[in-house]
Amino acid sequence: QVQLVESGGGLVQAGGSLRLSCAASGIAFRFAAQGWYRQAPGKQRELVAWITVSGSTNYADSVKGRFTISRDNAKNSVYLQMNSLKPEDTAVYYCNLWPQHLDAWGQGTLVTISS
Repeated sequence: QVQLVESGGGLVQAGGSLRLSCAASGIAFRFAAQGWYRQAPGKQRELVAWITVSGSTNYADSVKGRFTISRDNAKNSVYLQMNSLKPEDTAVYYCNLWPQHLDAWGQGTLVTISS
């Protein structure tokens, strides 16, 4: 069965950095495109970054220049380096496939940015 486990979230001040990790089992990330999604309080889930099979990366305008998505095929993991964090980045962050996500969402990891 597919399992997605996010980690690395926490509470940081505006301008700080965090590195999120997504460990997957039951699916090979190397052969699929993945995305990082987030859901802020009272808002819909949104896609913030994705990486293709070929390694091309893309970002939502709201995080472009601040976030970097990467993949480690040996560990079957995907990462999201977040720099220059802003209060509006506060959300629960999830990893999943892109563009068509799996039904098996992980528990997410909470990122809280204080001003």
